[in-house]
Amino acid sequence: MSHNFSLFIIALVLLLTSCTGKSYVVDEVFIIPKPNQIKFEKGNLQIDRSIHLFLAPEFHDINDFISTIYLPYFDLQYDASPEKALLRIEFDPSILKEEGYILDITHSHISIKASSAKGVFYAFQTFRQILPAEMEHQHTIEHTILPCISIHDAPRFPYRGMHLDVSRHFFSVDFIKKYIDLMALLKMNRFHWHLTDDQGWRIEIKKYPKLNSIGSYRKETLVGHYNDNPQLYDGERYGGYYTQEDVKDIIQYATNRHITVIPEIEMPGHSQAAIAAYPELGCSGEQVEVATKWGVFDEVYCPKENTFDFLKDVLDEVLSLFPSKVIHIGGDEAPKTRWKNCKHCQTLMKKEGLQDEMELQSYFIKRIETYLNGKGRQIIGWDEILEGGLAPKAKVMSWRGVEGGISAAEQKHDVVMTPTSHCYFDYYQNEHADEPLAIGGYLPLKKVYAYDPIPRSLEPEFIPYILGAQGNVWTEYMKTEDQVEYMAIPRMLAMSEVVWTDKDLKSYDDFIMRLEHVNERLRMLDYNFANHLYEIEGNVNVTNDSMFYSLKAESDQFPIFYTLDESTPSEEAIKYDEPIKIDESTHIKAAVYNQKEQLGRVFEQDIRMHEGVGKAITINVDPHPAYPGSGPQGLLNGISGHDKRYGDKEWLGFWGNDVTISIDLNKPTKLDNIRTRFYNANGQWIYSPSYVELMVDGELVESVETKESTNHIIPVEINCKGVIGQSIQLFIPNYGVIPQGFQGEGNKAWTFIDEIMINQ
Repeated sequence: MSHNFSLFIIALVLLLTSCTGKSYVVDEVFIIPKPNQIKFEKGNLQIDRSIHLFLAPEFHDINDFISTIYLPYFDLQYDASPEKALLRIEFDPSILKEEGYILDITHSHISIKASSAKGVFYAFQTFRQILPAEMEHQHTIEHTILPCISIHDAPRFPYRGMHLDVSRHFFSVDFIKKYIDLMALLKMNRFHWHLTDDQGWRIEIKKYPKLNSIGSYRKETLVGHYNDNPQLYDGERYGGYYTQEDVKDIIQYATNRHITVIPEIEMPGHSQAAIAAYPELGCSGEQVEVATKWGVFDEVYCPKENTFDFLKDVLDEVLSLFPSKVIHIGGDEAPKTRWKNCKHCQTLMKKEGLQDEMELQSYFIKRIETYLNGKGRQIIGWDEILEGGLAPKAKVMSWRGVEGGISAAEQKHDVVMTPTSHCYFDYYQNEHADEPLAIGGYLPLKKVYAYDPIPRSLEPEFIPYILGAQGNVWTEYMKTEDQVEYMAIPRMLAMSEVVWTDKDLKSYDDFIMRLEHVNERLRMLDYNFANHLYEIEGNVNVTNDSMFYSLKAESDQFPIFYTLDESTPSEEAIKYDEPIKIDESTHIKAAVYNQKEQLGRVFEQDIRMHEGVGKAITINVDPHPAYPGSGPQGLLNGISGHDKRYGDKEWLGFWGNDVTISIDLNKPTKLDNIRTRFYNANGQWIYSPSYVELMVDGELVESVETKESTNHIIPVEINCKGVIGQSIQLFIPNYGVIPQGFQGEGNKAWTFIDEIMINQ
């Protein structure tokens, strides 16, 4: 994207600098999301703080927002004709996409053309990123020289979303606006506001004041991770809620930035805070507390008439506040324990001819949909609303994978793709041990960027039902606003490009180059972004029976230096130029350096050689796409997974499958023992197998029972001393269906497998 200037321009810049002390030259542009067509022209344009503006009559309704939201950096003077104006905002009906625009910077003027106010707004967000980042901090501009450039742009998807959970942790109105500001800069247009859950009810409902006096506050909060044993609590009352005036303020703020706010009022599950306020909404009628820890709870709304009356009243107040045509009703993770033991529920099922509690949930959702449809609104819910039959006009958010989205699209329902594998920004984004506590999983920036919301298996006729995608920020482990920003940024930037830019134009290396520069703008705007551009990633490669270890930072602007003797790397260490040959167990340390200092943290990796490293391996089923690790070969690369994170690239995750792993040692080998590890985190649906079976050359050698442990790691050692064989087979049974009373009850359990170490 570079553009070279003539000597005349250089001289002009020097003149401006000497006269004013402030001037900027823009010779490259770094825009996220990447425009779909960008072309540099010859020449340049000088602009100053004072700008003459022409605004087409079709856009006079946005006149009030031009100076405060669109262009707060300039002193604007309006002209009646475009010929006299430096900045020309013109109506162009030939731009068919409502959010599309054309931005031209010529040697004489700046032209923005669009067929809607949305297109104008997005053109300004692009123009803003062309301007120097320093303006975000100074809020002023004097002399700036811009390259002549032509941009034709429009989004790939109509739904470009970000989610924020305020139920687990509550955030200020000012922070919500700051979050929306970043969405606007990135041309995202749907803010999914998760307002109610077991741990807190966050919206004022005037007809039911106990929702706020009781339901908005919990007596204490879990400290540490859900899987810690024992679980500890802080003993401090916690809570808060948004008044209806707060909600109106936020909605207007978002609307001015062409962002639709979609409220989520959870039902029938994740409703313990509401039931704590009004116990009659539950099946037992007994008093419960607002939840103090994370997870899924048995308390769900009982499908009684008084419950539906309550929900209708709540929704009426929500509808009076939110203009969104779509209302999110949750529908996920609703245990059926209470319903199975409820006389009213069982009688209702017989009366309505419902086969099971899944169909009862569908009945519940359909009644809410009918009510909202009658108010001119539509529902959207998590993919569990498919179970028992999808409500007639419902939209679906596919989070447990892509299958729910495919099923809904094939039934001709609109879908927003938001699978955990690529869209859950509460997962770890880096493998370094110093990363702040997160729920689990591993979702690096590169994986977010690689996501395509259109599933490969979806037939072309159903593709139009995929509206777009959304990044989700669940805040169980995000107590502060800084922490929310750290977890969301820069993954939000990657998601913005996923949903805006044509997939054929995307390039991760190009994105990283732009991100380095956009980070400066984010710094000026006071966002606490995670900067892992200079963090190192290592990978094993096996070539011609030789093993090599490669090092790479996200940004390759500066060199990497490394050591193999456990000493701290410096610029005096070995400069990394090519993959490192590994012949024995090795400890690698590495870091990125510029000429002044170390950039990023020191990377460390232990590689432990054993008989299985690099050998051929096959598995009867593929790892789940959400947790593929490094593929099957990652189980034989000499590297163990993280002790506290099941989602890194060394752990392989399988969902509901028995696993058979076959390894060929190439020649008869005398064995001593075989070791591996399983992750065990029942709160996250992860269960170690009850036993592991070893066969060598087709003969059963040993079946070893696993031991119960309060630790997340379940080690298994199979003694096969004296056995000689070439072909090794491990059978690892899945735990099965998670039993009643446990997190994820009724769902298939996960199995997570680590390095398989074969020792002589």
